[in-house]
Amino acid sequence: MSHRSPPITTIEQLRALRPDGRRHELLGGVHVVALTPWYSHQRMVGALYLTLGNALSGRSDLELLLGPAELVLAPDTLVQPDLFAVRRRPDAAPRSWADLDVPILVIEVSSPDTAQRDRGAKREIYQRVGVEQYWIVDLDACLIERWRPGAAEPEVLEQTLDWQPDEASPPFVISLPGFFDSVLGVD
Repeated sequence: MSHRSPPITTIEQLRALRPDGRRHELLGGVHVVALTPWYSHQRMVGALYLTLGNALSGRSDLELLLGPAELVLAPDTLVQPDLFAVRRRPDAAPRSWADLDVPILVIEVSSPDTAQRDRGAKREIYQRVGVEQYWIVDLDACLIERWRPGAAEPEVLEQTLDWQPDEASPPFVISLPGFFDSVLGVD
Protein backbone atom coordinates (compact mmCIF):
# COMPACT_ATOMS: atom_id res chain seq x y z
CA MET A 1 0.00 0.00 0.00
CA SER A 2 1.48 3.33 -1.06
CA HIS A 3 1.51 6.30 1.25
CA ARG A 4 0.38 9.63 -0.18
CA SER A 5 1.26 12.87 1.49
CA PRO A 6 -1.65 15.17 2.20
CA PRO A 7 -1.92 18.10 -0.23
CA ILE A 8 -0.12 21.32 0.63
CA THR A 9 -2.78 24.03 0.88
CA THR A 10 -1.46 26.44 3.51
CA ILE A 11 1.64 28.57 3.86
CA GLU A 12 2.49 26.79 7.12
CA GLN A 13 2.45 23.40 5.36
CA LEU A 14 4.58 24.82 2.56
CA ARG A 15 7.16 26.20 4.98
CA ALA A 16 7.28 22.84 6.79
CA LEU A 17 8.56 21.03 3.68
CA ARG A 18 12.14 19.80 3.77
CA PRO A 19 14.45 21.84 1.54
CA ASP A 20 14.90 20.09 -1.79
CA GLY A 21 16.55 22.78 -3.94
CA ARG A 22 13.39 23.58 -5.87
CA ARG A 23 11.07 26.57 -5.65
CA HIS A 24 7.82 25.80 -3.92
CA GLU A 25 5.00 28.32 -4.19
CA LEU A 26 1.38 28.46 -3.10
CA LEU A 27 -0.81 30.14 -5.69
CA GLY A 28 -4.28 30.68 -4.28
CA GLY A 29 -4.00 27.51 -2.21
CA VAL A 30 -2.47 25.44 -5.04
CA HIS A 31 1.02 24.07 -4.41
CA VAL A 32 3.35 24.36 -7.41
CA VAL A 33 6.99 23.39 -7.79
CA ALA A 34 9.46 24.82 -10.29
CA LEU A 35 12.35 22.81 -11.63
CA THR A 36 15.92 24.07 -11.43
CA PRO A 37 16.20 27.08 -13.77
CA TRP A 38 17.98 26.73 -17.09
CA TYR A 39 21.33 28.38 -17.76
CA SER A 40 19.81 30.99 -20.11
CA HIS A 41 17.16 31.78 -17.47
CA GLN A 42 19.80 32.54 -14.86
CA ARG A 43 21.88 34.59 -17.32
CA MET A 44 18.83 36.74 -18.02
CA VAL A 45 17.95 37.13 -14.34
CA GLY A 46 21.52 38.21 -13.62
CA ALA A 47 21.64 40.65 -16.55
CA LEU A 48 18.33 42.25 -15.55
CA TYR A 49 19.46 42.51 -11.94
CA LEU A 50 22.70 44.23 -12.92
CA THR A 51 21.05 46.55 -15.44
CA LEU A 52 18.13 47.56 -13.21
CA GLY A 53 20.37 47.70 -10.16
CA ASN A 54 22.65 50.18 -11.91
CA ALA A 55 19.65 52.28 -12.92
CA LEU A 56 18.41 52.34 -9.31
CA SER A 57 21.80 52.90 -7.66
CA GLY A 58 21.78 55.81 -5.27
CA ARG A 59 18.04 55.61 -4.71
CA SER A 60 17.13 55.18 -1.07
CA ASP A 61 13.40 54.83 -1.79
CA LEU A 62 13.53 51.67 -3.94
CA GLU A 63 15.13 48.28 -3.55
CA LEU A 64 15.64 45.61 -6.21
CA LEU A 65 15.74 42.05 -4.89
CA LEU A 66 16.53 38.62 -6.32
CA GLY A 67 14.50 35.50 -5.71
CA PRO A 68 14.01 33.15 -4.21
CA ALA A 69 12.02 35.07 -1.65
CA GLU A 70 8.94 34.30 0.38
CA LEU A 71 6.43 36.98 -0.53
CA VAL A 72 3.10 36.35 1.13
CA LEU A 73 0.49 38.20 -0.92
CA ALA A 74 -2.63 36.60 0.59
CA PRO A 75 -3.35 34.04 3.32
CA ASP A 76 -3.13 31.26 0.70
CA THR A 77 -0.52 32.78 -1.60
CA LEU A 78 3.27 32.69 -1.28
CA VAL A 79 5.29 33.54 -4.38
CA GLN A 80 9.00 33.48 -5.20
CA PRO A 81 9.57 35.81 -8.16
CA ASP A 82 12.85 35.90 -10.05
CA LEU A 83 13.28 39.65 -9.46
CA PHE A 84 11.18 42.33 -7.84
CA ALA A 85 11.36 45.94 -6.75
CA VAL A 86 9.76 47.37 -3.62
CA ARG A 87 9.43 50.83 -2.17
CA ARG A 88 11.38 51.17 1.05
CA ARG A 89 9.46 52.36 4.06
CA PRO A 90 10.96 55.53 5.48
CA ASP A 91 10.10 54.56 9.06
CA ALA A 92 11.82 51.16 9.41
CA ALA A 93 14.25 48.90 7.62
CA PRO A 94 12.80 45.49 6.72
CA ARG A 95 14.15 42.50 8.66
CA SER A 96 12.17 39.78 6.91
CA TRP A 97 10.15 39.17 3.76
CA ALA A 98 7.01 39.86 5.79
CA ASP A 99 8.17 43.46 6.35
CA LEU A 100 7.94 44.30 2.64
CA ASP A 101 5.00 45.98 0.95
CA VAL A 102 3.53 44.68 -2.29
CA PRO A 103 6.20 44.98 -4.98
CA ILE A 104 5.88 47.76 -7.54
CA LEU A 105 7.62 45.59 -10.14
CA VAL A 106 7.79 41.81 -10.49
CA ILE A 107 9.84 40.06 -13.17
CA GLU A 108 9.51 36.40 -14.08
CA VAL A 109 11.81 34.90 -16.71
CA SER A 110 9.55 32.32 -18.25
CA SER A 111 10.59 28.79 -19.12
CA PRO A 112 8.65 25.93 -20.68
CA ASP A 113 7.68 24.48 -17.29
CA THR A 114 6.57 27.85 -15.83
CA ALA A 115 5.09 29.73 -18.82
CA GLN A 116 1.49 28.68 -18.22
CA ARG A 117 1.45 29.66 -14.56
CA ASP A 118 3.50 32.85 -15.21
CA ARG A 119 0.84 34.00 -17.69
CA GLY A 120 -2.08 32.55 -15.75
CA ALA A 121 -2.24 32.17 -11.97
CA LYS A 122 0.75 34.37 -11.15
CA ARG A 123 -0.35 37.15 -13.48
CA GLU A 124 -3.82 37.15 -11.94
CA ILE A 125 -2.35 37.26 -8.43
CA TYR A 126 0.06 40.10 -9.22
CA GLN A 127 -2.69 42.11 -10.91
CA ARG A 128 -5.13 41.49 -8.06
CA VAL A 129 -2.74 42.63 -5.31
CA GLY A 130 -1.77 45.80 -7.21
CA VAL A 131 1.72 45.13 -8.54
CA GLU A 132 2.21 48.20 -10.77
CA GLN A 133 4.09 46.28 -13.47
CA TYR A 134 4.60 42.58 -14.04
CA TRP A 135 7.12 41.63 -16.72
CA ILE A 136 7.20 38.16 -18.26
CA VAL A 137 10.49 37.70 -20.10
CA ASP A 138 10.09 35.29 -23.02
CA LEU A 139 13.55 33.96 -23.90
CA ASP A 140 12.41 32.07 -27.00
CA ALA A 141 10.60 35.02 -28.60
CA CYS A 142 13.09 37.62 -27.25
CA LEU A 143 10.34 39.86 -25.92
CA ILE A 144 8.80 41.07 -22.70
CA GLU A 145 5.11 41.02 -21.85
CA ARG A 146 4.24 43.90 -19.54
CA TRP A 147 1.09 43.58 -17.46
CA ARG A 148 -0.54 46.25 -15.33
CA PRO A 149 -3.44 45.96 -12.85
CA GLY A 150 -6.77 45.67 -14.65
CA ALA A 151 -5.25 44.97 -18.08
CA ALA A 152 -6.92 42.22 -20.10
CA GLU A 153 -3.94 41.94 -22.46
CA PRO A 154 -0.23 42.59 -22.03
CA GLU A 155 1.84 45.19 -23.78
CA VAL A 156 4.18 43.11 -25.94
CA LEU A 157 7.58 44.78 -26.02
CA GLU A 158 10.00 43.69 -28.72
CA GLN A 159 12.05 46.83 -29.37
CA THR A 160 12.19 49.01 -26.27
CA LEU A 161 11.45 48.50 -22.60
CA ASP A 162 10.91 51.61 -20.54
CA TRP A 163 10.17 51.81 -16.83
CA GLN A 164 9.61 54.89 -14.73
CA PRO A 165 9.06 53.94 -11.08
CA ASP A 166 7.79 57.45 -10.32
CA GLU A 167 7.26 60.79 -12.03
CA ALA A 168 10.29 62.36 -10.35
CA SER A 169 12.80 60.08 -12.02
CA PRO A 170 13.76 59.77 -15.68
CA PRO A 171 12.59 56.60 -17.41
CA PHE A 172 14.87 53.58 -17.46
CA VAL A 173 15.14 52.35 -21.08
CA ILE A 174 16.56 49.15 -22.59
CA SER A 175 16.87 48.42 -26.29
CA LEU A 176 15.57 44.86 -26.24
CA PRO A 177 17.13 43.37 -29.41
CA GLY A 178 20.63 44.33 -28.26
CA PHE A 179 19.92 43.30 -24.68
CA PHE A 180 18.64 39.84 -25.66
CA ASP A 181 21.59 39.43 -28.07
CA SER A 182 24.14 40.28 -25.37
CA VAL A 183 22.56 37.98 -22.79
CA LEU A 184 21.67 35.02 -24.99
CA GLY A 185 24.37 35.32 -27.64
CA VAL A 186 21.74 35.44 -30.38
CA ASP A 187 22.94 36.28 -33.88
